[in-house]
Amino acid sequence: MAGGLVALLDDIAVLARMSAASIDDVAAAAGRTSVKAAGVVVDDTAVTPQYLEGVDSSRELPMIRRITIGSLRNKLLIILPIALLLSAFAPWAITPILMLGGSYLCFEGAEKLLDMVRRKSGESEEPAEPAVRQGEDAEKKVVSGAIRTDLILSAEIMIISLNEVAEQSVWMQAAVLFVVGILITLVVYGVVALIVKMDDIGLALAKRDSAGVKKLGQGLVKAMPFVLSTLSVVGTFAMTWVGGHIIIEGIGELGWHGPHDLIAAIADPVAGLAGVGGALAWCVETLCAFLVGSVWGAFLATVIHLLPFGGHEDSEATH
Repeated sequence: MAGGLVALLDDIAVLARMSAASIDDVAAAAGRTSVKAAGVVVDDTAVTPQYLEGVDSSRELPMIRRITIGSLRNKLLIILPIALLLSAFAPWAITPILMLGGSYLCFEGAEKLLDMVRRKSGESEEPAEPAVRQGEDAEKKVVSGAIRTDLILSAEIMIISLNEVAEQSVWMQAAVLFVVGILITLVVYGVVALIVKMDDIGLALAKRDSAGVKKLGQGLVKAMPFVLSTLSVVGTFAMTWVGGHIIIEGIGELGWHGPHDLIAAIADPVAGLAGVGGALAWCVETLCAFLVGSVWGAFLATVIHLLPFGGHEDSEATH
């Protein structure tokens, strides 16, 4: 009996060590895949605040909470099971689906860029008030638009993560995608919440007795309109860049390597420059992806606006 008990305890210890090792493996893999997806995370963080432009201060956090829940739903209930099923049974379908999502981002980016040009030229005027102040239905459109864009960006994050653990078991893949999905969502929307509430933080600091703290608070309040407007531009740029990047990578996966090779030929000469080569090469590749996304998005926008149902209602809610 004693020997049996010792053997049982030994088996439990072995299982515990195996479980601990598995947890360590998942954490390590999640860390690696999160680093690989960092570029898309930056894009996601830059894109989201533009949906909150003009929002009443009291509605900012509730809207971010709804977008965060929608993002978790996108990653864990939609993308994760679909990605695992496609990886197991139809890996050939992943690239075309990503390209469809990339085309949507290019279209959205082109629409926003065109609107910026119209505003600069005076052909378009800002609405009398932001859509988010026009009622609950308009606010729902803003939130749904943000969640829809998040779905595309989240899909790329999750596919990048899946590719990093493609050789692992399906259970390891599922665990890593689950951890990455939660981790990145909390990081992205935590940063977004901090950004959009920075003016309130500045107001609170401006009321402090310390002259230095008061000055810091006043500086934050003055800077935030510029920061938010800059993020809106960066978000549009990022949306178009990510879309263009997905298209370039996608057509390469489908067998046409011309665009990818051309961009590499442009970026390679600057990549060797001491100290700044890597950054310059990244800038060149990003600019090329942005140009591809802009051209493809403009083409899609032109075609869609020529159709009988042309127009883009959802974009109105985000201006």
